[in-house]
Amino acid sequence: MKAVILAAGYGTRLQRDVAADSSGRFAHLASTAKPLLPVGDGALINHWVRALNASGAVDCIYVVTNALHYAAFEDWAAGYTNVHILSDQTSNNDRLGAVACLQLAVQHFKIDGHVVVIGGDTLFKEDFSLRAVKERFSDLQAKFGDSCLVLSYQCRDEETHKYGILEVDSDLRVLRMKEKPLPSETKSRRACPCFYVLSKKSLPLLATFLEEKRDSPIEDRDAPGQFVSWLIPRKPVYIHQISGRFDVGNLCSYVECDLYFREKLQNVQSYMV
Repeated sequence: MKAVILAAGYGTRLQRDVAADSSGRFAHLASTAKPLLPVGDGALINHWVRALNASGAVDCIYVVTNALHYAAFEDWAAGYTNVHILSDQTSNNDRLGAVACLQLAVQHFKIDGHVVVIGGDTLFKEDFSLRAVKERFSDLQAKFGDSCLVLSYQCRDEETHKYGILEVDSDLRVLRMKEKPLPSETKSRRACPCFYVLSKKSLPLLATFLEEKRDSPIEDRDAPGQFVSWLIPRKPVYIHQISGRFDVGNLCSYVECDLYFREKLQNVQSYMV
């Protein structure tokens, strides 16, 4: 199994907050890609690489970034033997979108097996385990050979409008994903972060999705959750439940994440393994 880490975003909100901060405490974060932000004892993305390698979940890690941050990721990846960087060769004005970046990695690296897809600006709480995810996915594959797996955690009523919300049946198969619904529009509070295990049989559908959305605005084909929502009626998609995540979107959420990893994380070596 391979891992694709999506890291082609520009962190616009975070960079705006950094520029507006008058204290100077965060000046070192200027122009830094979110996956390369210092979180605890190293870059945010280091936690993923450490856990992916220690868990044995994957044998190769591909990171898709943009032209602006490509050199920085190349420098970072020099410390790893199984991490490969791919630039989508775009700027913020002509970005491909996350789904197209995933498809680019599948084509460029000739991926023909199962893929773990990870949002490069997300980390999870300490109950999350890659080994548990791998076991859950293996069980699903044994029962339903073309099934995919997504994560789910409970969000508050007032947060449903921020996330894709999953509605599931009694077997934890996803029936549908509602994009940023009001609390009154769904009984579910199952938020879906950007972490998916896509079966090899689902990968050809990336091209189908992008072809269908070819003439749509970038907003309709950017977020990877849009592909998952489209995939649900076409392939079996099941959930794996976790307690929550750290989503580095703005300066406030970054500070909260960094503080947790500096002061509260119990065991760095076993984290997410």
